[in-house]
Amino acid sequence: MERFSIAARLKSFQYAIAGLVYLFKSQHNSWIHACLTAFAIILGFILKVSFSEWCLIIFAIGFVLSAEAFNTALEVLTDLVSPQYNEKAKIIKDVSAAGVLLAALTSLAIGLIIFLPKFWNLMEAIAK
Repeated sequence: MERFSIAARLKSFQYAIAGLVYLFKSQHNSWIHACLTAFAIILGFILKVSFSEWCLIIFAIGFVLSAEAFNTALEVLTDLVSPQYNEKAKIIKDVSAAGVLLAALTSLAIGLIIFLPKFWNLMEAIAK
């Protein structure tokens, strides 16, 4: 077993950052998620969400971005082991993409639960 090394731990962060760079350079959907992340954060500040609501928003953002990263990794791995069309490879990619969709829909539900009441309250205050 290797001894603990701070240099090795720092190197592992470099690999993770390289993975993030690949994710955002190669996956158009990651840009959509990034834009929606920025929108949610800005909306959170405007609508003054609570500490617990921030925790849910941050979790939802991490949930979707993690799902997108896992989906990308599975797609690359599937292409590596099955470069020609294969029905089972298609199923792997489709189910992996479904995981991202489920994460995004869950995050959307969290966002609606948090933001809609605050938005309506703001609109009522403006209307008065």
